Amino acid sequence: MNNNGHTFGGPWTEQKLECVSKYLHAYTTIMSKQPFRFAYIDAFAGTGYREMESDEGTDELMFPALASPEVASFHDGSARNALEVEPAFMKYIFIEKDIDRYAELEELKQEYLLKPEFSEDMIECRHEDANEYLKGLCKKNWKTNRALVFLDPYGMQVEWTTIESIARTQAIDLWILFPLGTVNRLLKNDGEIRPVLQTRLDMFFGEHSWYDAFYQSAKQLSLFDEEDRWQKSGNIFVAIEQYFIDRLQSLFSGVATNPLILRNSKNVPLYILCFAANNQRGAPIAVKIAKDILEGMQNPSQLSLLN
Repeated sequence: MNNNGHTFGGPWTEQKLECVSKYLHAYTTIMSKQPFRFAYIDAFAGTGYREMESDEGTDELMFPALASPEVASFHDGSARNALEVEPAFMKYIFIEKDIDRYAELEELKQEYLLKPEFSEDMIECRHEDANEYLKGLCKKNWKTNRALVFLDPYGMQVEWTTIESIARTQAIDLWILFPLGTVNRLLKNDGEIRPVLQTRLDMFFGEHSWYDAFYQSAKQLSLFDEEDRWQKSGNIFVAIEQYFIDRLQSLFSGVATNPLILRNSKNVPLYILCFAANNQRGAPIAVKIAKDILEGMQNPSQLSLLN
């Protein structure tokens, strides 16, 4: 794990959005000079707004970073941030399964359609399951199309098969918020994980070898014989991060190896923000830009170099 990760409490969400926004600007600047149609796809778009709340976990599976109902203030979310990027994307696709959040995205769309630079066909809101929609979209012909996908789930909703579909296009740059804290909480210290949660982790990682990566044998003498016991790896956050980066590298030709670690006010890692690209020609440049931005976020003195 990159131990130089920025340490912060409530504002971690803003750090994440700032990081992605910097890449969006670099992406559209480059793609506006290329002969491709290019889109921004926010797979868990929410409402277009962010609520600054407590950063302590409550629901260990679905909402690991949301606890307090007391909202300090509203901040622009990833959807609104993307709409503010200049040069603009040719297409915006916002996906949200929750009907109330979807309704607010439609309101956001109508707000931006009042601006002369946006047309009706530029902004599309989809009330669908993000995994199913993305898998279908990725099956289309990407020869003349490119996209940047932001996977910012509330928990472990992203399926590994979705990430596989994105990689196969060789045309999509991917930012993904990996729920480090949620995964860690599901990994019981003694290795006794309920079958339903094992299945969930299998779907999330695309295989079951995560168990061997996160647990080590700890033999214990019983009254009659030596028993096999399992215990969680010593530095589990390092193990989880490296495992996920390795999984991404099994699919993508380019992966940023310095993900941004997002911590709560107690300095406990909640998420890691990761980047991957699989375009043979563009991936090396994309990864370099992403790594520079991630490094700048971890070392604020470097940010001026990216502006």
